[in-house]
Amino acid sequence: MSSVLAALLPVFLVVALGVALKRGLLPEASHWLALERLTYFVLFPALIVVSIGRAELGGVAVIGVCIALLGGLAIMALLLSATRVPASRILGLDGPGYTSLYQGALRWNTYVGLAIAGGLEGAAGLAVAAVAIAVIIPVANILSVVTLARYGGNATPGLRAILMQIARNPFIWSCLLGIVINLFHIPVPPVLVTFGDILGRASLALGLLVVGAGLHIAGLRNPRAATWVSCVLKLAVMPALCIGIGIACGLKGVDLVVVAIAAAVPSAPNGYVLARQMGGDAQLLAEMLTVQILCAVVTLPLTISAVSYFRI
Repeated sequence: MSSVLAALLPVFLVVALGVALKRGLLPEASHWLALERLTYFVLFPALIVVSIGRAELGGVAVIGVCIALLGGLAIMALLLSATRVPASRILGLDGPGYTSLYQGALRWNTYVGLAIAGGLEGAAGLAVAAVAIAVIIPVANILSVVTLARYGGNATPGLRAILMQIARNPFIWSCLLGIVINLFHIPVPPVLVTFGDILGRASLALGLLVVGAGLHIAGLRNPRAATWVSCVLKLAVMPALCIGIGIACGLKGVDLVVVAIAAAVPSAPNGYVLARQMGGDAQLLAEMLTVQILCAVVTLPLTISAVSYFRI
């Protein structure tokens, strides 16, 4: 448990620094909007390309990791879709509110996940995390875009508009580029690798700061029922699904630990940007993100420590 907390503490300290900076040195929303856009369109895509492109996957159980993560995503997506009507009625959600519950339960905070995987497992953890990035980001983004297009507050777009939203997503293109580089062993000039690595490292720190700045402390006064449901689904049900499938696939050691980390981190702050663009309930999603991050301070160490018992 102590090693887990040692890996988690720097991550949450950077998030807390983001909260302090928003209240003191950088109070203007425009400052954080600029950092958010820089991270979203430039820095984080560079991190994705470099992480996937240069990952040494020889020691990673790639198929098992993919099955565990995609299996958990698929089951959660089916669960949310099958219970949409009764869950929306019980929780008092309209269409946009449902999309926030969907994103809050399905997406993952890559910034936090990478920071913890690297801090806890080093290079081996980052290699498994690269597989998680390649698997989760495209699928979660496509599912989120389709759900927002169908149930968001904006006019429902046609298939062409949905495909355009997907095609414009920088994360999906970054994943595809990184996969192509890795699979086909495309030589990349060292200067470009170093350039991308510098940008990627910047995205990790800035991304965590932006997460902290985006926390809505006021939403903690009286969180809605849907917020607590999103916490249970994201921080308990999703990791249980992915870990269970991973164990069934024979995963162990670093592979299983990083699968647990990827499944158990809070939802992604990028979902908030997508919700604003496509008519989701961005305010509700912000509340979910805030409560999830605070709850994860307790649930993440417990989840990772429990999974450590399966190491061989």
